[in-house]
This record gives sequence, C-alpha cells and structure tokens, in this order.
Amino acid sequence: MSTEESTPADEIAAEKDAERGLRPGQSAKNFWPSTKRLLREMGPERAYLIAAILVGVVSVGFSVVGPRILGRATDIIFTGLISKGLPAGAEPDQVIEGLRAQGEEQFADMLSGMTLTPGEGIDFGALYQTLGLAVGLFAVSALLMWLQGVALNRILVRMVSRLRRDVEEKLHRLPLKYFDRMKRGEILSRVTNDIDNIQNTLMNTVTGLVNSILTVLGVLVMMLLISWQLSLIALAVIPVALVLTGVVGARAQKLFAQQWDATGVVNSEVEEAYTGHALVTVFGRREEVAARFEEKNDRLFRATFGAQFVSSLIMPLMMFVGNLSYVVIAIVGGLRIISGQLTLGDVQAFIQYSRQFTQPLSQVASMATMLQSGVASAERVFELLDAEEQEPETTEASAAAGIREGRVEFEHVRFSYSPDRELIRDLSLVADPGHTVAIVGPTGAGKTTLVNLVMRFYEIDGGRITIDGIDIRDLTRAQLRERTGMVLQDTWLFKGTLRENIRYGRLDATDDEVIEAAVATHVDDFARQLPDGYDTIVDDDGSTLSAGEKQLVTIARAFLARPSLLILDEATSSVDTRTEVLVQNAMNRLREGRTSFVIAHRLSTIRDADLILVMEAGDIVEQGSHEELLAAGGAYARLYRSQFEGAAVDLDAEEELAAQDAGGEEAPTTTGPIAMG
Repeated sequence: MSTEESTPADEIAAEKDAERGLRPGQSAKNFWPSTKRLLREMGPERAYLIAAILVGVVSVGFSVVGPRILGRATDIIFTGLISKGLPAGAEPDQVIEGLRAQGEEQFADMLSGMTLTPGEGIDFGALYQTLGLAVGLFAVSALLMWLQGVALNRILVRMVSRLRRDVEEKLHRLPLKYFDRMKRGEILSRVTNDIDNIQNTLMNTVTGLVNSILTVLGVLVMMLLISWQLSLIALAVIPVALVLTGVVGARAQKLFAQQWDATGVVNSEVEEAYTGHALVTVFGRREEVAARFEEKNDRLFRATFGAQFVSSLIMPLMMFVGNLSYVVIAIVGGLRIISGQLTLGDVQAFIQYSRQFTQPLSQVASMATMLQSGVASAERVFELLDAEEQEPETTEASAAAGIREGRVEFEHVRFSYSPDRELIRDLSLVADPGHTVAIVGPTGAGKTTLVNLVMRFYEIDGGRITIDGIDIRDLTRAQLRERTGMVLQDTWLFKGTLRENIRYGRLDATDDEVIEAAVATHVDDFARQLPDGYDTIVDDDGSTLSAGEKQLVTIARAFLARPSLLILDEATSSVDTRTEVLVQNAMNRLREGRTSFVIAHRLSTIRDADLILVMEAGDIVEQGSHEELLAAGGAYARLYRSQFEGAAVDLDAEEELAAQDAGGEEAPTTTGPIAMG
C-alpha cells in the first residue's frame, strides 16, 4: 500500500489518539496485555474451558492417530502385492539374500524394511479391521470436536454477554463530562460494532486456534515416532512462519486499529447527519454533508482495504512455504523407502502429517491476523471500561431523611470544566424553601452549570452545596435525584405510549394520577385528539407530537414526580405564546411549597420569581426581584431592554426606512406600549 493511501488512516488514528489524550505518534495498542485481559474475561467459565480443552485433546489424539493407521493399511496392501510375487514357503531372509546375490541391492534393501509373507496376497481381514478402526477413530474424533465447539461457543457467548452488561453498567457510572468529550456515534460504535467484532472474532478463531495448536503438538509427536530426520525438515517451517506472522501481523494490527477508529468516525458522521436531517435540508447543506461523509467513508475504505490486504498475505505465504516442505519430505521419504529405512505406509502417513502440521500453522497465522482486529476492538471497549468514573458515593445512612423543607445553599463554590479555565469562582447563594430562584445571563455565563452542580452531574472543585444543611455529597446520587424534578430545554421521549412517557416521572403512579398531571400541564388538551388517546405510540424522533407538545409531556413528568426540588432549564422554550401562559399558571401551582430553580432567557417568564440571579462569567453580579433589578439599572436592566425595547427600536427603524422609500415622509413612531412588551 502506498504512502498516499495510508495517510488518511494515519490521520484518523492520530485524531482518535488525541481524543484519548495521547501524543501524535505514541502507540496506544498493546496486543498481548489486551489479549490476556480478554482471556481473563473467560474466568467465570473456567470449568467449561478446561473441559473443552480436555475433550479437544482426546479428539485431536484420535484424529492424529488416524493417518498412522491408514499407513498401516497401505503397508498391508503393498506388502501383500509384493509377497504374492515371491516364492511360496520361502523365508523372507532367503528371498532378500537371493535378490542381493542377483545384484538387486535396492529392491533387497526396500524388502528388508517390510514384513513379508512370500506366496500370500493381501490380508483382507487385517485390512478391513485396520480401515474400520480408522473410520471409528475419525467418527469419534468428529463427535468430540462438535462437543468441544458447543462448549467453547457457550463460553464465548456468555463472556460477550457479560461484557455487554459491564459496558451498559459502566455507561451509567460515567460522569457527564465523558459524554461531553466523546461523540455519541463514537460511543455507539464501541458499544455495538466493537463488541460485535469481538464476538465474531472469537467465534471464528478460538475453536480453530485451540484445535490447531493441539493438532500441531499431536502431529509433531507422531512425526517424531516415525522419523526424526523427516521431522527436522517439517520443523524448519516454524521459524519461517514466526517471521512471516510477526512482520505481517504487526502491520495488520495497526491497520485494524485504524479501521475500527475510522468506523467510529463514520458512525459519528452518520448519527449527526441523521439527527440534524431537518436542518441540513432546510439550509440546503445536503451536498456538503454528503461530501463530508464521502471523505470519512473514503478514509474508512482505505483503512479497511489496507488491513484486509495485509492480513490476506499470510495464508498464501504460509501455503507456499508449506508446499516447499511437502516437496522436500516427499523426495527424502522416497529415498528412505528405497533404502528400507521406512515403509511406504510410514512415508504416506508422514506426508499426511506434514500437511496436517503446516495447515494448522497457516490457520494459526491467518487467525492471528483476524485476532488482531478483535483485540483492536477489545482495546477500544477496555478504554471505555477503564474511563474515569464518577466520584464514589460517600453517604450517611440517615442523611436523606433530614431533607424536609428544601433549603438550598451554595457556600463558596468553585468549579471548572478544565483546570486552565475556572468557570465559577467563590459562589455563595441561598434558595429558601418554597421560593423560586430564577437564573439569567448571557450564553456561557454558567446558568446550566449551576443546576448541574446541584444535581451532581458534575462534582464541585471547592466549597459545598447543602440541602437543609446536608451536604449533597453525603447523599447518594439516587437519593438526591429522586427528590428533584428536572425539565430540560431538550426534550426526550422513548418509544412507548403517551401514558408510559408521562408515568416515567413516577413508575408507581396510577392512571388517574397520570391524567391529573396531564390535565394540569395541558397535555390532556391534545392527548384526547390523538388516534388512540393516551395509548398512542410516541417516540423522540417521530412526528406524532410537535416540539411544544413534547415539552409539555416532559413538564407533566415533573408534575407526576412530586419533587422537593424543581429545576426548569428553559422549560417553555418550545411552547407558543398562548400555551406559555397556560404552562406558567401550571408551573406556579407546581412550584407551591417547593424550592425551584428556573433558568430562562425569556425574561417575561420569570417576573414573578422570588429571587433573580444575574450571572456573568460564572459570578453572580446582581440579585433581587424583578422590580428591584430594573430600578438598579444594571446588567438585568440591560438584558431586559435588549429583549423588549430592542424589538421596538428595530421596528421603528424599519418604518422610517419604509416611509422614506414611499415619499420621504417621516413615519410615526411608537415606543411606550411596544417597549414595555
């Protein structure tokens, strides 16, 4: 493969290494440690593994004895044919001496290595017994090999099942920052494609590797029993095989790793294009998306082609070396038959053994390159399993029972997403029980970060956050979150009925409670118009519900959950103006008796908040009620004017331009009612 062809794959590997925090050129692939770890995953199935190996030993033992028995059958036939042409009743030694006296030295040497019965033909009784024994051994060997395959497949299926379970559980223990750093398509590729590749690789290699290794050992023993001289010729293949496997396999390992990294990149590209399909179409960017996909897909093609091309070299090379060994053994074996040192059956058996010896070596070499692909996928899965988890839970048994009123306090809290840029510095605030705290500010000010810290999606770097005086780190995350209701700007529905999606807020809720929550949040208004009412199947990607209706469903979940603490992150962003008024009324009822945090860009939705916090660059620069902050004329007042008065100013400017175009007359301006919104 040319340098130009390998460059895109190398670029992908460099991108993925950088994503894992590696320096360009630094190898992240450790084949043998990863292989050992993959084998350790079979630990719980150790008993089945030992049984499978023992069954394999017996199966291979029967199989490798077969050619020697068939060689014995050949000797019976060949000896019978030779004996029939000799004088009946003569002793073998006399016949051999007579041939030597006649100058037939080579023929005499050949007969000296045979068990002759002059004058008698083929012993068909002995021949049938020998052939019957060989067939029986081969049949038993095949049956045992089938049993071994069943046992090994059970081991592998259970191991992969555990691996999937471990990955699933790991995903729930990973912090939010891991998912912020990794693309969803990349994570999905590791959870699906890589685990599937591990299973396929192990299914196609483990049984073959075990049987090939056992066959090589068994055949080697049988060859040594026949002729150690011929065995040396056969063994000469091993160092050649090791060199070929080492050189080609090392290159294949790197290319397979690049292949699966490239697969993750393509999956990410497809996932992003699919989820944003509507926007791609609206903005007419289909050609750009297709071109970008074509580029990524071409990189995947080059990496895959390179991996398959290199790995496919091993089998032909091994077959060529094996055939050379086969030719040499046939020549030397023929000479030893003529000299009487070996019988025809022995050489025939040895030639069969030499083929059985080189074929498993070729298979091992070929499967080794296939194993490279599986281990490359295993490394990617192990990287996920080894990722840094959330801080361990440190709980007090009775801590959660102390949460009654829901007073939330931030005490000198510090937090940063990266060590070189501190986002929140020395933040202190108090949210009294039953009060609504609104958080406003420009994008990137730290509003959502604030509630993420309350929910322990991220852990604070300094200070502490308490609920009713209890440090949230003394609660399990489950204890904290089951007392918190959260409505996000981005809606999420799973595939199921509308009723099931609402009940997701509290799984033990009755149907009446579900409908009560739906009525309170005006979900009932459109639910009864659906084809099957509350039993209509909905999902996040379907077109059954509009964006605003999906948002109302998520609000209904929060109603149903009956939380002590309520967090609304732009909860009305997808709701029209009329529905917003209805939702605000419902929210007011929901917030009664609960401490609520409301993140809002639309300041009209938080005028009645008990406390408004204005954040800029991670600091609270102002706090107070709506009227107090407007009167202060600071950051909040500027935000308010930018939303309400700015619209009026723009409208006035447009009217003036229109009037000038019409005839130069000055258009009347309106400021008061419009400016006040």
